Amino acid sequence: MSHFHKASIGALLLAGASLFVTPVLARPMTAEDLATLKRLGAPAVSPNEKWVAFQVTETEQETYDRSTALYLLDLYTPNATPIRIADKQNASEHSPAFSSDGSRLFYLSDASGSEQLWHVTISTGGQNGEPVQASDLKTDIAGFKLSPTGKRVAVWGDIAKDCPTFGCDEEGAIGNGNRSEPGPGTGREYDELFIRHWSSWETPGNYSRLFSFDIANGIISGDGTALDGDLVGDSPSKPFGGGEEITWTPDGTAVVFAMRKADRNEPKSTDLELYGTVVDVGKPKPMPYNGESTDNLPAFAPDDSTFAWAAMARPGYESDQMVLKTMMKRDEGKPLKPAPALRKDWDRSVGSIVWTPNSRAVIVTAQDVLDHPAFEVDITTGKITRLTGAGNVGATIPLDDGSLIYTMNNRQSPTDLYRRAPDGTVTQLTNVNGRELAEIDEVSNQRFDFKGANGEQVWGMITKPKGATGKLPMAFLVHGGPQGSFGNSWSTRWNPKVMASQGYAVVSIDFHGSAGYGQEFKDSINQDWGGKPLEDLKLGYEAALKVDKQIDGERSCALGASYGGYMMNWIAGNWPDRFDCIINHAGIFDLRSFAFSTEELWFDQWDHGGPWWKRADPEKWNPINKIENWKTPTLFIHGEKDFRIPYTQSIMPFTYAQEKEIPSKLLIFPDENHWVLKGKNSVQWHRTVFDWMKKWTAVKGGQEGED
Repeated sequence: MSHFHKASIGALLLAGASLFVTPVLARPMTAEDLATLKRLGAPAVSPNEKWVAFQVTETEQETYDRSTALYLLDLYTPNATPIRIADKQNASEHSPAFSSDGSRLFYLSDASGSEQLWHVTISTGGQNGEPVQASDLKTDIAGFKLSPTGKRVAVWGDIAKDCPTFGCDEEGAIGNGNRSEPGPGTGREYDELFIRHWSSWETPGNYSRLFSFDIANGIISGDGTALDGDLVGDSPSKPFGGGEEITWTPDGTAVVFAMRKADRNEPKSTDLELYGTVVDVGKPKPMPYNGESTDNLPAFAPDDSTFAWAAMARPGYESDQMVLKTMMKRDEGKPLKPAPALRKDWDRSVGSIVWTPNSRAVIVTAQDVLDHPAFEVDITTGKITRLTGAGNVGATIPLDDGSLIYTMNNRQSPTDLYRRAPDGTVTQLTNVNGRELAEIDEVSNQRFDFKGANGEQVWGMITKPKGATGKLPMAFLVHGGPQGSFGNSWSTRWNPKVMASQGYAVVSIDFHGSAGYGQEFKDSINQDWGGKPLEDLKLGYEAALKVDKQIDGERSCALGASYGGYMMNWIAGNWPDRFDCIINHAGIFDLRSFAFSTEELWFDQWDHGGPWWKRADPEKWNPINKIENWKTPTLFIHGEKDFRIPYTQSIMPFTYAQEKEIPSKLLIFPDENHWVLKGKNSVQWHRTVFDWMKKWTAVKGGQEGED
């Protein structure tokens, strides 16, 4: 349902002088707070740069049902109040995009019973008309991208490859195209991988497909043109690809998109290639300079002079450096040519690409030492300028005057909209959780570094309740990936603030293999999962105690998910005397069975040196081989729909712990995947985790709790 309480609307509209509210009384943050704080995203700026539209997702405090609504903010007026637009009863509206003339705002909505394209008119004064349904296709639209000229729109969704239109009737001969269910029973049949991916069983014959439609008077017309031609695969890529993988040429006649071919080699391939097609023809061809690994994030300069994208060099390695590349426009009668080489000493991995309006630079984001800032890259000189400070930048929209609209969050607060002026002055434009955050105690965040494995610099963070007195037990968080970071960002799942609010000093270490410290540092975890990272964690534990004397090093609980969960199992067998408790979410217990049951084989085979039967020493870092040392009370958590690390990886160690009478508990979510996403499940997850931490770290008559 698409309803906001009046109090929630008031909190959303706080702006300008009211951005920062000092409460009379505050309280620690709770699991319920984390699940119900509003979530801002998907900003879009009008062509005249007067308006920014964005979406806000709200969670009902009693039912935890979620809905999304659209808002419009006047960028010309200081301290302007956002206006809610395009609202329809019992529906969600999301993914806004302005028409080329700014007169309409297009978006997706389920108001008709399926996800379709809608629009509202936007007047020069910001008044909006009644919502108008712009499409009525046979299947859900997963996403869309308007052409720069406004005459066409690219849309994508899950559609049978044999279906010539955007969706086919279920009762027809084609249906959803799923060849894995031949009937008459319920059995699935497969003769090649993938058989399942992330959280879903595969449907051979059905793919994420891209179509182009004409637009007239705000309504799409005709059956559309399939842009994948004879290619077979998903575009955008699954499971997480979106509009960043698709771009129009500035004249609106052609589309470039990313796709990894769907064949028996797909589970071992990171070869995401870029293809271009003229929309009236629909016969895609590979873009020049495609490599044998990932090529993605296509973007044309507004003046059509240069094409930019990001690419990896090493096939099979999903965490290789994404290098910014450019290609100059074709001169008549001459082949395309690479642009002048950009600086090669900037050892960061590009996460997004957006051109500035003058076509002289691109704005990119990249992980950089605990932050994820925005950078400007001069296309001619290669000069790189960091534009934003501490925090995690998401969407970026550069303006004509040199300003930058962007979203950002940090460990203290969730995502809001900001504007950076050409002189570097930053203005916060929204405060969607201002009222809620004013009622919650702040935390303090401290960065520290130390000499880790091989004497190399390693970074970490400490988050604890601001103004806390007395000794604090430690919550020792280990991030997943493993090529990730536990940096200065807000998470709706693993959130240092809500954990610290329970009375803990939260310590996280960006061990060898983490992102944001250069590719060599990231690569160093390869075939060394239990080596340098564990050494870094041990040294980081001691370093944190030296940095912050308030931390009680004799009362601590270790927590981790995915690779972090693997490390929980590795710690249980190789550092068994350090922690009072362990919390293991979706961790790998047995590398052998994991190698034969995970879906994206490229990840496991790159990180561990090939298929299991070809590895030089496959058992070296396998946690199952050290279980004789286990004794730490452990909580295991998993989702039944997790196909990345199947849930049996938690059942096996729980079974062992029970057999050996090691205090243990198992929490299984039948409706969650590798992540816990649903509101009620999030609350249950946190309550169970907090209870386990309190049980084993609280001092009770001089003795720790017993099971």
